[in-house]
Amino acid sequence: MRRPSLVSSLIVLAYLASGCRATGPEIPASVRAERAPGPEMPTGVTVAMLNEGDSLFNTGSCQRCHGQKGVGGTNGPPLVVGPWLQVDGSYEQIVQLITTGVPREKLKDPTRRPMSPHGGP
Repeated sequence: MRRPSLVSSLIVLAYLASGCRATGPEIPASVRAERAPGPEMPTGVTVAMLNEGDSLFNTGSCQRCHGQKGVGGTNGPPLVVGPWLQVDGSYEQIVQLITTGVPREKLKDPTRRPMSPHGGP
C-alpha cells in the first residue's frame, strides 16, 4: 500500500533535480542545490515527499546507476544537467519514465543499460 507514495517521492526528486525551482527554508538543503530557474514545483508536493525521495534515491537503485546526487554514473545518465535522454524533462514524462522504465530497445543512448520499472505495471 505504501508503494505509490514511494514512487511519488522518487518522481518529485527527479523532477526537482531536473531544474525545478526549489528554494526557501522549507526545502531540504540536500535538494536545494544551486540550479538554473526551472518550472515551479508541482501542486501537492510536500517537504515529506522531498525528504522521502531524497532518502530513496540515495539508498536505492537510483544512486547506483545515476551516481551520487544524480550527477551520472557508469550505467545511468546525469539527472541534474541536461539534456534529458529519454524524455523532455516534464513532470508527466518523468512520471512515465520512472513508473514504466526504459527497455533496451527504447534506449536512445546504446551505451547505457535499460532501466527497470519502479512502481509501474
